[in-house]
Amino acid sequence: MIVDSGATKTEWRVLGGDEESIFSSGISPYHMSKEQIVASLLKELPKSMQDTSFNAIYYYGTGCYTAANAGIVKKALQEVFSAEMISVTHDLMGAAIALCGNEKGIACILGTGSNSCSYDGKKIVKNSPGLGYVLGDEGSGAYFGKKVIQHFLYETFDAGLMEAFNETYKTDKAEILQKVYKEPFANRYLASFTKFLSAHRGHFMIENIIEDGLRDFFNQHIIRYPQHDKTPIHFVGSIAFFFKDKIAELCSDFGLTLGNIIKQPMDGLSAFHRS
Repeated sequence: MIVDSGATKTEWRVLGGDEESIFSSGISPYHMSKEQIVASLLKELPKSMQDTSFNAIYYYGTGCYTAANAGIVKKALQEVFSAEMISVTHDLMGAAIALCGNEKGIACILGTGSNSCSYDGKKIVKNSPGLGYVLGDEGSGAYFGKKVIQHFLYETFDAGLMEAFNETYKTDKAEILQKVYKEPFANRYLASFTKFLSAHRGHFMIENIIEDGLRDFFNQHIIRYPQHDKTPIHFVGSIAFFFKDKIAELCSDFGLTLGNIIKQPMDGLSAFHRS
């Protein structure tokens, strides 16, 4: 079984059968205990999957870069599933495999959060520091969501966008601050506002927010890798997929070679493990 988990959703695929993916909520060991992960899996995954004996489970997940966090997830999986071997590593390794296969490249994740690495075809050789949605995550859904909310609360959107925001979300400052500062999974909440950008493409303010956020990612991360101008730059994630036109423009502006842009890594991961 191959598992790809982001902050918002988790995709599960069993190889050898019909290989239809099953989706559940995102799993983040930064925000969830082992017990909470177990409870979520037992509630959301079909009983038939829980009762299957696997020869191997390969899990690629957000927040699993440290041994401690990877251990939390592995113990949760061991409680729910029967498997001869369970491998837990971070989502960046999954992205690198799905995007680059056995070739060299720079792999970038632009989803609810953001991350990137230089990959030599077998292992990650350099990782630009990820600071999370509070301090970093440039170009991510959470990053863009913050910008949308800032424009709304500061009333810097023009009248048309202010009206559209109010009609779409029917919220106010008190509710927004409550969800951002007092309730769990603020990153998911922030990222949900990225849909507002997609819905209003073409408006100069929206286009500026998208370009500025992606440019921040290029400046803070991509161009800091050695050989960035000689290595294909690949992207995975919903933000990368829906704003791929801007990514292509920026790659041209920066003199970079654009590689693959895919919405989710599961097909690439499945092909890799099948081979």
